[in-house]
Amino acid sequence: MGSTVFERQPAQTSVVAHSLAKTILAPFWTHDMPRAAAMPALVGSEKASLVIVGGGYTGLWTALLAKEREPDRRVIVLEGKTCGWAASGRNGGFVESTLTHGESNGRTRFAAEYDQLDRLGMENLDEIEATVSERKWKVDFERNGSFAVATEEYQADGLEGEADGERALYLSQAEIQKKVASPTYLAALFEPRETALVHPAKLANELMTSCLAAGVEIFEHSPVKALTAQRDGILITLASGQVHADRVALATNAFPSLLKRYQLHTVPVYDYVLMTEPLTAAQLKSIGWKGREGIADMANQFHYYRLSHDNRILFGGYDAIYHYGGRIRREYDDRPETFAKLASHFFTTFPQLEGLQFSHRWGGVIDTCSRFSAFFATAHQGRVSYAAGFTGLGVAATRFAANVMLDQLAGLTTERTQLEMVRKLPMPFPPEPATYPAIQATRSALNHADHNGGKRGLFLKTLDSVGLGFDS
Repeated sequence: MGSTVFERQPAQTSVVAHSLAKTILAPFWTHDMPRAAAMPALVGSEKASLVIVGGGYTGLWTALLAKEREPDRRVIVLEGKTCGWAASGRNGGFVESTLTHGESNGRTRFAAEYDQLDRLGMENLDEIEATVSERKWKVDFERNGSFAVATEEYQADGLEGEADGERALYLSQAEIQKKVASPTYLAALFEPRETALVHPAKLANELMTSCLAAGVEIFEHSPVKALTAQRDGILITLASGQVHADRVALATNAFPSLLKRYQLHTVPVYDYVLMTEPLTAAQLKSIGWKGREGIADMANQFHYYRLSHDNRILFGGYDAIYHYGGRIRREYDDRPETFAKLASHFFTTFPQLEGLQFSHRWGGVIDTCSRFSAFFATAHQGRVSYAAGFTGLGVAATRFAANVMLDQLAGLTTERTQLEMVRKLPMPFPPEPATYPAIQATRSALNHADHNGGKRGLFLKTLDSVGLGFDS
């Protein structure tokens, strides 16, 4: 089996150790952005037209858009901890137009309607940009596009043929080096309008603040224990109270669905991230990157990275860790072997930054599903709607999902609700004890493909043929 550039040109152990010596185990974004005022816990009995379970991007977009549609309805958000504390405060801040985890995955799984999904995704991103502008949200929004960089010869081969001259522009090795200087880059595709960058915690806070201004009632530290269908609505039971709702939207991301029938449709996979200290002017000049684009490399086990508003570099991805039984635990946020690997890969990518230190390290769970993109479901005669499975590309797609759920709960037939993507579910994962070895085998197969010229072996081809998958 071959090696990747990160193994052929590893950083020195002393460089990695120095870079990680002063890291704080916490998401940089939430340290950088004091959150909005704390919300009370729900105590007692309440009644609402719409109750949303989950105070991340999906839940907050759903609440805000619900109020825009019907300003007089009572809307309640129930959050088990604090709004934006999980994936919405830990992600890389890539606001992608894609609703299908990229074109290749979209054309494979939704061939007949891919062009429609592509248009809807671009419209959704345009609408997010318009909302940020119109509401004057201070979220460090930058629509600078993104580079998909080839770091191995097999990735660069044929890349020029994937460019269309408008939405995807081919850059030769010399051209990409002028944009961002890394000895690992052999070629790239530049998509100038498909990607924006945002400060994740600021986005969560602005969404929360706008919800409150619109009259949404938000209760934190209010974990939901159960949903019970009744003749006149849905009873939501909490440890300290209950809410009777006409309609319910479930926005629980990687956490177990309150609808048992869908609990095997997602698995929580841990993703890990490093954030550097701010680069000096000389360090920034040494790598170029004047356009502040987002960057991802093209392997199955890929890295993603971007500049923050104060010129730090966020560098994450590669490892995707599943724990037996789908366990989500605070101690899993720290994984020294992964952070050391990421640091080594960082200095392989940018050896000219040797000596730079990382200020923050963190991990968090991604709600992975077998088709890599969000799925939708309803229950209890259409009174409950559910969206999950974003698989790491949900910053923009959560807004699209919010509109789907609101359409469904209103009983509307819309372009969104008629999509095959919305009407059909992905294959569920097998229950334990089968899930863990299956995911480990898939990770091993993806790693083998990355070390074998990208060639997918029989195991991966079999998973592809039956619609099951796993993404880094």
